[in-house]
Amino acid sequence: MFIPPFDSTTSSTYTQSPNPSWTYGQRVDATPAGKDWIAGESAGWKVYNTAEIDKVDINKLLNSGIVPRPIAFVSTINEEGIENLAPYSWFNTVTNYPPIISFACNNNALGGLKDTAVNLKNSQGFSVNIVSEPFIENGNATAIDAPPGFDEWSISGLTKEKCVQIRASRIKESAFSMECELFKCIDIAHPVTGEHTSTLILAHVKYIHVRKDMLTERGVIDLRKFKPVARVGDISYARIGDAFRISSPTWAQGEGKIREALATQALL
Repeated sequence: MFIPPFDSTTSSTYTQSPNPSWTYGQRVDATPAGKDWIAGESAGWKVYNTAEIDKVDINKLLNSGIVPRPIAFVSTINEEGIENLAPYSWFNTVTNYPPIISFACNNNALGGLKDTAVNLKNSQGFSVNIVSEPFIENGNATAIDAPPGFDEWSISGLTKEKCVQIRASRIKESAFSMECELFKCIDIAHPVTGEHTSTLILAHVKYIHVRKDMLTERGVIDLRKFKPVARVGDISYARIGDAFRISSPTWAQGEGKIREALATQALL
């Protein structure tokens, strides 16, 4: 399969939503694109029983179906001062007050804990950094299945930067980095076999480092400059293309249209 080179000349833009004239209660097939989407239902569904299929196949389905996923580029340090660096795509925010984020760290191929999971339990803190397009190869390199104690920083080509409070370094090249303390660590065990397969980490964000050139006048991150990278299926990553804007609905502004739409539907 021919794969064209990466186009570094394009960037994210903001557009209207796919159907800006949508009204409350409008069916998906009211637009040409919606009709095409619904037409695909004629092929039917394939249902997978997770208790009956191989865990490798489950992983393939989840990785390709739950997309795009942000990447937590996690820097930890062990008690001997050896630092570890690894990317994790089972990652997202949990709450903003207190600021809590989460990521999951699957066990290694031998069933043991990875260095990240071991290190973050040592109360020395860790940093979670966001990956942008210019250093995705650097980040991907640290996903290597290196032996325990190996310092992935040495092959990453990235720069260690001191944090305010924690011993672990943050990534200087990352335009958005978070200094974290362990809030809660949850061992995930298979409900049938009892096998410990993964560790869910809840992290309390103590400090956030943001490059000034990434901030808009409103104090938010400019997506077009930030160029964050997402993880999708198999070995694929994704850039953020066009971002469309849809206002969040409020009952105060939408009540009239909602009641009108419901009344119309009742007459059909």
